[in-house]
Amino acid sequence: MFSNHRYFIIMSRSITSLFAALGIFSCTAAAADNYNVKVTFTPDEDGLMLYMVNYDDGTKIDSSLVDNGIASMSGIITAPVMAQLVLDGNRAGSFILEPGTTNVDANTRSVKASGPMNRQWDSFSKRLEAITTEYNSIFSSAGNDNEKQALLKGLEERYNAVSDSMFAANTDNIIGYRLFLDKAYELTPSEFESRLVNYPDMGNYTRIKRLRVSKSNEAATSVGNKFKDFSIQNGDSIQKLSDYVGKGKWTLVDFWASWCGPCIKETETLKQLYSKYSDKGLDFLGVAVWDEPENTKKAIRDHQLPWPMIINAQTIPTDIYGIAGIPCIILFDPEGNIVSRGKQGHALIKDVDEAMTNVKEND
Repeated sequence: MFSNHRYFIIMSRSITSLFAALGIFSCTAAAADNYNVKVTFTPDEDGLMLYMVNYDDGTKIDSSLVDNGIASMSGIITAPVMAQLVLDGNRAGSFILEPGTTNVDANTRSVKASGPMNRQWDSFSKRLEAITTEYNSIFSSAGNDNEKQALLKGLEERYNAVSDSMFAANTDNIIGYRLFLDKAYELTPSEFESRLVNYPDMGNYTRIKRLRVSKSNEAATSVGNKFKDFSIQNGDSIQKLSDYVGKGKWTLVDFWASWCGPCIKETETLKQLYSKYSDKGLDFLGVAVWDEPENTKKAIRDHQLPWPMIINAQTIPTDIYGIAGIPCIILFDPEGNIVSRGKQGHALIKDVDEAMTNVKEND
């Protein structure tokens, strides 16, 4: 499951920070409230409206005005669902909404809840945290001998076994959905479809339906396929991918965002390649997604990115290309065919070096 140390840490953070579980809600005047949620903020948030929404489909569950650093909500749910808190347009935490009392500290994202699913998830999370702590300690220690690698491999297997066991015990509820979704993002389109065949009920969830479409688009824009064009309007101007790709030159396209740490880190690799090949037949293009134009422009200045940029693309290209995570870097040949996709660091450099070597040999 874990292809490298970075993914091991990311998955642990993802699972331990997303307290999965929510369900469709209904309210009747005669029924007593069966959930009570108290969210703590700093006094600076007083007067802002807090919304609690269904993580899966985005529908509103409840809302409350923050007063004296507290927002309180109560009501009826018929089944557990995963709740996302949104304050002034920003995410403020997620947790399991189920019958019982839930206390959320929005500043630390800590959750204390009385319900059985929360208790199950808390116990599961602590087991993963313990494995991750041990893994990171060994990974950071001196040496890189066979014994160390064997220990790391063993911890990865333990982590996967704990996760798989938790999923197997919860395939009929929201915890299973959350674990299915976490793993699904890392699967290839064909692997995703195979897993969905084994667990067809998962296909009823909104996010998984959307992910299925995304995986299909990813497959249609995988290596060997021709590029799919898109247009982005900024003011009076319109930029198209076809303005840069399929014009008779190799083109490296980086889908990124200013707030994305891995994206900024990967610009160092791109700068190395730019310095080496920008005057030898390789064009570069940045496509800013999921970002605000002013933040993109500031990042371009701060990080001194010299290549052309399509800004304010939002979700248009990521939907078309089935991009679930950034950075996503795609190498197109002179005819616009996709030669490399999703590579970073040394793997990206290797693919570009091979492509440019072929250019030299054909000259």
